[in-house]
Amino acid sequence: MTLCYTFSMLEEINKKKWHRRYKIFMGIQKFLIKYRIVRNKTRQEYHIGWLAEGKTLEGLRMYLHREWGFGNHFVSWIDQAQVLNWRKLAEDNDQYHIRVFHDGEIRGHLEPTPESGLLSHMFKKGMREAQDEFIEFLGDFVVQDQVISDLKIDPDAYNPDAEISPRIQKEKKSELKIEI
Repeated sequence: MTLCYTFSMLEEINKKKWHRRYKIFMGIQKFLIKYRIVRNKTRQEYHIGWLAEGKTLEGLRMYLHREWGFGNHFVSWIDQAQVLNWRKLAEDNDQYHIRVFHDGEIRGHLEPTPESGLLSHMFKKGMREAQDEFIEFLGDFVVQDQVISDLKIDPDAYNPDAEISPRIQKEKKSELKIEI
């Protein structure tokens, strides 16, 4: 028997799969933090800079999405006081992961995607610095001198429907046949 799936159908299946995993991930995260198996009281490493004076969180969001393809990243640790938690998919199952905090500090790193290994991702295996890339992504939205802000979180910040997820690599054909 041969089934034919279009790429959009496979992407929809993948999205539904990650919606289920999101619920599991959030439960695991709460359990690990509640029982102090993992402590997440500090901000993660890799300071990039500060949101430039006169720039807004909404403006940064629009710019990062439009110019660089960043979007929501709900399968990640929640750092205290973060107001933006986004990612940009890179090559080799990696992602650029950026966080902006209520005081305007911006931090980011390069790491494997959770889709390439959820437990490894949760325990920060392969996380590394990517300062130069983030400076390029952020452009004039980032400065090195501290500028204190009072930013508010977006109410849709953790909506799985806004997730940026890996796309199935499209081949020359418009459909994929799966033998079962």
